[in-house]
Amino acid sequence: MAIDKVTLQVLANHCRAAAENMAYTLYRTAHSTFVKETEDFTVALTDAAGKTVCVPMDLGATWYPGLDYGAAMRMIPDYEPGDIGFTNDPYSGFLATHSPDLHIWKPIFHEGEIVCYAVGHIHNTDVGGAVPASLSRSLIEIHQEGIRFPPSKLYKAGRLNDELMRVMMINVRKPEQNWGDLKAFVGAMNTGERKVKEMLAKFGIGTVRQGLSDLMDYAEFQAREILRGIPDGEYFFSDYADEDSVGGNPCRLALNLKIKGDEAILDFTGSDPQLTSAINVPTGGNPRHTLMLVGVYYVLFTLNPNLLLNSGLTRPFTCILPEGTVVNPQFPAAVGMRSLTCGRLRSLIFGAFGLAIPERMPAAPAGSSSIMNVMTHDNRSGKAIIAAIDPIVGGGGGMPHGDGTNGSGADAAYLKNTPVEINEAEVPIKILRYGLATDSGGAGRWRGGLATQLDFQVFSPNTRITARNRDRSRFRPWGILGGRAGKPSNFILNPGTAKERVLGNTDILTADPGDVIRIYSPGGGGRGSPLDREPERVLTDVVRGYVSVPAADEEYGVVIRDGAVDMAATVARRASMRRNEPEGHFDFGPERIAYERVWTREAYDALTGILADLPVHWRFFVKGRIFAKVGQGEDGMAGGGRAAIEQAYGEVRAEYPQIRS
Repeated sequence: MAIDKVTLQVLANHCRAAAENMAYTLYRTAHSTFVKETEDFTVALTDAAGKTVCVPMDLGATWYPGLDYGAAMRMIPDYEPGDIGFTNDPYSGFLATHSPDLHIWKPIFHEGEIVCYAVGHIHNTDVGGAVPASLSRSLIEIHQEGIRFPPSKLYKAGRLNDELMRVMMINVRKPEQNWGDLKAFVGAMNTGERKVKEMLAKFGIGTVRQGLSDLMDYAEFQAREILRGIPDGEYFFSDYADEDSVGGNPCRLALNLKIKGDEAILDFTGSDPQLTSAINVPTGGNPRHTLMLVGVYYVLFTLNPNLLLNSGLTRPFTCILPEGTVVNPQFPAAVGMRSLTCGRLRSLIFGAFGLAIPERMPAAPAGSSSIMNVMTHDNRSGKAIIAAIDPIVGGGGGMPHGDGTNGSGADAAYLKNTPVEINEAEVPIKILRYGLATDSGGAGRWRGGLATQLDFQVFSPNTRITARNRDRSRFRPWGILGGRAGKPSNFILNPGTAKERVLGNTDILTADPGDVIRIYSPGGGGRGSPLDREPERVLTDVVRGYVSVPAADEEYGVVIRDGAVDMAATVARRASMRRNEPEGHFDFGPERIAYERVWTREAYDALTGILADLPVHWRFFVKGRIFAKVGQGEDGMAGGGRAAIEQAYGEVRAEYPQIRS
């Protein structure tokens, strides 16, 4: 029997408070910069089946409310008080989503029965593997991405599994850092257990058990209410990561969103085959996998900020994830850079909902949040240092009634920047510039948020830098309803010198003493025509350094002279610009427009059909050979289309008779 609404709200507050206390314990006692400053962690309470019931709102990553621990929990046959389970293997229960994410769970008992679990994850800066920080797009199989553990007991009846811990620590580059974070993490689980027992004493076992179920039912009700307010229909959208492998072809993600009443189907058929790079997303085909629904959480919370964040939100949604594709790869595909693809998945979902309810949706966020990791030596002590120094987060998309957020888009707004002073105190580097990039946000009635730029200098030889999630150097964050696409990202070694190298989406770099590294993210897309932005707002942007005087003229039609708007010249300039203003629901930027003159939706439909009939291990190879024949952009086979793809495939089959469909 459901409990009354007042009691349910009180219980919801207690559950959230428990999660917040867990998060605060971890945040205040962790050792690594990436946990204690950047806050790349989650904590939560689940029900006895492993479904997430509550998450904190103020600390850590809040985009995991649909995470299901159940499959991993069930891989351990029995539990007793004091046990703590853990795993970091993306293919064991499809809980961990890449190997640096260590998930643990602690069963909470009442009179011999499990009532719920305290759970969470921390992102370890390094878990071994082929590269410092364990992650790179260039890795091609999971075995290169660090040590992995299937669901096992980290603690048994309150005692640490010392032998297992020794195996873990000997395989990572900075074991004292991992061990320090792990102790803080266990402390957070103990905090959660204590808070739940306080709730049991206050409310009783019956109310707590029923309340956990009712909280998920209520979140489901809220999600269905939102869906009922969206027009029924099918809404197709596609987007691209710049590269499917190092220096390769674009990686396409496709979504056909079908809304009927209070339910939605998200069909990802048409997305690329699984890749020989690390940007695959390990879902196991779970139709409600949290990584596939992250963008949905953002949409729902935008439309109703009073949502309860828990697994109930996922119930009205069903994902179709074809096996052997980038959204459902087969073992042992590398998955370490799945966060790059998740950034694109959010834009993909925003785009589909932007067709369904354009008046309520923003433009694309930056879609790329590069995590900068540095492995170097301190010249004074000689000690090796490895640390994540900052997430370089792009801007948010222009919103229905406001500008996009600067340097903190929807892709990674939960990741906090690390103060310059802390970076320089803990890592032997010098920060030369850290701030917002002028003219990077997409022009619009509501401007896209500005990109973040970081310049730093290193002092030791063989300094190894990984910049994971490098993307959007080619395909820009799109604008909507007349807004312009945001500016692309870049990664540059020794900018403005004779030794300058433009690295683009490269994510591994070895630097020498004195080298300067510059990285900047993409800007968010704009929303609405930039010619409708009030000249006073444009002038304010110029004064603040967000927009340059030339860009005010060229993109907004606002003429600024001697620090003031020349209104007569502005009216004339805008009248001239309106005659040539581009049309269309989205502005994808010139690079994607040129690319899709060849790679049309018809061409991709033909490619999808061809690849779906092939064994998984042939698909990526055949895709690459077809691309080599068809080409990219305006110099490819005229018009693309089904005939061009089928002709190219016929030639590939003639060259490789081993292909069997």
